[in-house]
Amino acid sequence: MTVLNSADESLSPDVATPAVVGRTLRQIALNRIKRDKVAIVCAISLVVITLLAVLAPLICHLFHVDPYTFNADTISDNGGLPIGKFGGVSWKHPLGVEPLTGRDVMARLLYGSRVSLLIAVLATTIVVTTGVLIGIFSGYSRGWIDSVLSRTMDLTLAFPFLLVVIAMSPVLEQRLVSFGIPAGNPARVLTLVLLLSIFGWPYLARLIRGQVLSMREREFVEAATSIGTGTSRMVLKELLPNLWAPILVYATIAMPGFIGAEAALAYLGISVQPPTPTWGAMLEESVNYFTVDPFYMFVPLTMLLVAVLSFNMLGDALRDALDPKADRN
Repeated sequence: MTVLNSADESLSPDVATPAVVGRTLRQIALNRIKRDKVAIVCAISLVVITLLAVLAPLICHLFHVDPYTFNADTISDNGGLPIGKFGGVSWKHPLGVEPLTGRDVMARLLYGSRVSLLIAVLATTIVVTTGVLIGIFSGYSRGWIDSVLSRTMDLTLAFPFLLVVIAMSPVLEQRLVSFGIPAGNPARVLTLVLLLSIFGWPYLARLIRGQVLSMREREFVEAATSIGTGTSRMVLKELLPNLWAPILVYATIAMPGFIGAEAALAYLGISVQPPTPTWGAMLEESVNYFTVDPFYMFVPLTMLLVAVLSFNMLGDALRDALDPKADRN
């Protein structure tokens, strides 16, 4: 009987060796995200919230409600509180009605999500674009350019955000109106977006600058420099593809921050003009009725909590998935 040892098996042409299939970093990150049930739930929640905001007019039309119509028959004559339990919840008004006015809470919540998400998306887009460009330019440059940009970041971060926003809001709004921006909510929304962007970009810029400083001395950058690669190609082809991980993570973390900031500013009266609803404005109005109608505060607070928590947890999941030192399984 012939015994075939391991050495003979390795040399035998009939033994098929399975091919090793390589995976890109994108495939590895997607596999990690798919295995993270919390991240999937958060992503689905954000998609649902976005669809509700986009389809708000259609949903309100199906329920025959709108965010501005007063419904005197839904509130009592004694105190103006909603008739019925849980703030007047009924088939016609699934989330109840607003005290004193009888306006539908569901309609105001859906239309308010459009304003809140619009401000957050615009501010995040401007912050990410500005922070990435300035961060790359500062980290890749040398000498006085890097020093000037770094000191500008430090100076911007030194301002007390809340006090400066309160002081600058009316002045900036008047200046925008003088430039031709329609007065009222268009100027208010643009004012909020600009203020959030002005004081938000240095955080990402400092992060990107630190990443570029570490990559500037690595072999692939030195190799590209040695063959005469121009600055624009160096930034777009060599540096930027290696910065997508921190950019995506920061964007998902900045979005809920801006949603919460808009809500806080609306609570202080620095937001869109009534009767246009936002989540923050609804919270500010509901405080006065918390003891007699707590459900009115519960509705916008829950929506705000779900949106902010979903963005934060999705950002954590993206950070773990894009970490090259994490488990590759």
